[in-house]
Amino acid sequence: MRNFLKIADGANVMPLLNAIYRKPDLWKADDFLRKFPQGPFGDTDTIYLRFQDHVPCTTEEEVKLYKQNKLAGYDLHECPWRPEVNELPEARAHIMALMTAMGATRLGRCMLNRVKPGGKIFRHADSPWHASYWDRYHIVIQSEPGNVFSCGDEQIWMRPGEIWWFQNAIEHDVTNNSAEDRIHMVVDLRF
Repeated sequence: MRNFLKIADGANVMPLLNAIYRKPDLWKADDFLRKFPQGPFGDTDTIYLRFQDHVPCTTEEEVKLYKQNKLAGYDLHECPWRPEVNELPEARAHIMALMTAMGATRLGRCMLNRVKPGGKIFRHADSPWHASYWDRYHIVIQSEPGNVFSCGDEQIWMRPGEIWWFQNAIEHDVTNNSAEDRIHMVVDLRF
């Protein structure tokens, strides 16, 4: 495989999954990605743990500049902790353990993404300014057979407790053909 690399398996994700199930309102706190213009995340709920500040774009030109990280006054690489991380200390523990184990020097976006049964993350490549700066990791929290993660011409099923790097600079998509939610924690690292 060229587009996926399993970094680890056996991570104890059950305490985090239990915490997520106990706090379902966290999925409703922010719907930025789901409603982003022409975005691929219409079937996805997100809990933002670290994310850039939301920029109020009022024109198509501002959206275009935003998508290129060229909107004056904003650095989309700067991702502060969000209040939701305080509700899920189990998530922060996994994030910091991954950062330490990999020897990363900067931490970017961190979020929990949930794709409902029958849902998709539609085919897309991450913005070049983002994908060339950050390495993208997935910590698998919940995933059943029938989840297909495609990147380029490769397809895999990532199992709970596994940690994967993947090549987000090329086109990728997710299809959840299982009867359960697919929940991954996405972590961006810089070296």
